Amino acid sequence: MSNVYNHRQMVPSAPLSTRVTELLDALKNEYDSLNQEASNMRLFKDEYEQRVNSQINEIQAVQQNLFELERTHHKIRQQYEEEIMRLRRELEARGGPPVTPSPFLQQLPPQHHQAPPPSQQQQHQPPPPMSQPHSAGMPHGPGMYTGMPPSSGPHGGPNGSAMPHGQPPMAGEPHPGAYMGPPGQYPPGGMPVNAHGQPMTPQQQAAGVKDRKPVMTPSQGMPQQQGVPPPSQGQAGPSQMGSRQTPTQSQRSGSLVPARGAAANNQLADMDPETVPANMKREGADWFVIFNPKMPRMINIENVYTLEHKSVVCCVKFSNDGKYLATGCNRVTQIWNVATGANECVLADEAATKNGDLYIRAVCFSPDGKYLVTGAEDKQIRIWDIQKRAIRHVLTGHDQDIYSLDFSPDGSMILSGSGDRTVRLWNLESGKEMCKFTIDDMGPRDAGVTSVAFSPNGKLVAASSLDKMIRLWEVSSGQLLQRIDGHKDSVYAVAFSPDGQSLLSGSLDKTLRIWDLGRFGSNSRSNDTVSCRSVLVGHKDFVLSVAYSPDGNWIVSGSKDRGVQFWDPRSSQTQCMLQGHKNSVISVALSPTQMYFATGSGDYRARIWSYETLPAPM
Repeated sequence: MSNVYNHRQMVPSAPLSTRVTELLDALKNEYDSLNQEASNMRLFKDEYEQRVNSQINEIQAVQQNLFELERTHHKIRQQYEEEIMRLRRELEARGGPPVTPSPFLQQLPPQHHQAPPPSQQQQHQPPPPMSQPHSAGMPHGPGMYTGMPPSSGPHGGPNGSAMPHGQPPMAGEPHPGAYMGPPGQYPPGGMPVNAHGQPMTPQQQAAGVKDRKPVMTPSQGMPQQQGVPPPSQGQAGPSQMGSRQTPTQSQRSGSLVPARGAAANNQLADMDPETVPANMKREGADWFVIFNPKMPRMINIENVYTLEHKSVVCCVKFSNDGKYLATGCNRVTQIWNVATGANECVLADEAATKNGDLYIRAVCFSPDGKYLVTGAEDKQIRIWDIQKRAIRHVLTGHDQDIYSLDFSPDGSMILSGSGDRTVRLWNLESGKEMCKFTIDDMGPRDAGVTSVAFSPNGKLVAASSLDKMIRLWEVSSGQLLQRIDGHKDSVYAVAFSPDGQSLLSGSLDKTLRIWDLGRFGSNSRSNDTVSCRSVLVGHKDFVLSVAYSPDGNWIVSGSKDRGVQFWDPRSSQTQCMLQGHKNSVISVALSPTQMYFATGSGDYRARIWSYETLPAPM
């Protein structure tokens, strides 16, 4: 009997079971393949890491061996140099030639400085910024832009110090330097020098001319002005008062020869003072001036005071009333009385780091004379209350050394330039940053700012930099107005003419240039762009500092060639060349009210000079 609920027995389908088995097997095989591949990759990684570690160890071993060889080489060379120096001293004691200073042995500064020898860090400080080809030969001390200049370096200049990927400067560095040994000795190149630190001419060497050392007379006592506080104790300079050069001291005999190696068109540097007519030269105890024989002699120059320091003088600046001169050197800023040569005060930040050098690369008085602003290698700007001898504000924000400072004509703003490629405006009262002008165009990478200046009307800001450029900004808007290109090497100094119509620049290409500002000038002439009016050629080495006289009739420049030149901006001709330092002239400044100018140098000296217009051309 059939059952209504008689159903067919459910039997698993053979094809479905086979399919699942195949899928599971395929999945297992894929897993095994991936697992094997991962194992292989781990083995490959371990082998690769082992090879990399082995190569790193080999490189470290080679590096260590290189360091050991370098230390051994330096030690052996130093021993060799010491032995050579010992033998040369023995030879000199027996009547032989003077001792040649060794580049591996510490060299004392000129004997009359009575200053300690530069530290080893100073002697081996890197040259100006970015390891440029021209950085060789920077002076000992602050080369600009070290650490970035001539340090922190110009300056090594410019200071000369630079002002860093490599070191300004301007010694004091930022800036290029020169031989600093005593007169009569041989510089490292073996060339005999005279009492002025200048190489002797072949004629003098052949004739056996022997230079005399200048006789340095002690400082004359100067009456202390009433109401002026006596110099504070513990000052940095070896003397509290500069030595004054009198007319009787200015007369001497002996050979005075400018340094050789001048460019073909540098006629003044090629001239021997011994052959120059008496009316075309002026000689002092340790300085001389040669006037251009092709131009009527219009001025007379005399040395007034010599201000001794314990280190490279990176900057000099007169107060607006012309009564005081500020100088910046290692760790201290000093203020000098222009009338007496007395050291009025020494400003030093006791809170600053005590490690290494700390060169003051820029100084500037406020227009009212109440404040002095200083810029240093520690990236800080200090505003000093001169009467209280105290810091009012410390301005921070720059990322590299400060190389240049200027006050706005109304005294409300401070302008600063640094190796960090920025120019900044600060409010004097609050100490706050108001504006930042950045060099971020398509120029070269190494564009540290070396010098800054306000226009006479306070509407423009000019800045020079290591990328051979000068830039103009408008203060009110912060807008970049013009990039001025023309120099063939880094520009270390800029200055506006007193009438605001021209801009003056000095460069490592050994030239000065006068730029017509056109529509950017105070008279807003119709010219659309800035144009180069003239190129002043005469220095035979880097131009580190430039300045206009207050009346705009003269341009003054300082150079690594240790010379100062006066130029006539109307004819673009040099009026005279002054040789009065034994190292780079890092900074020049002219008094706003009197016919004085000052120079700061890597020879540890600042000097105050007078220049006067002759009643009639000679």
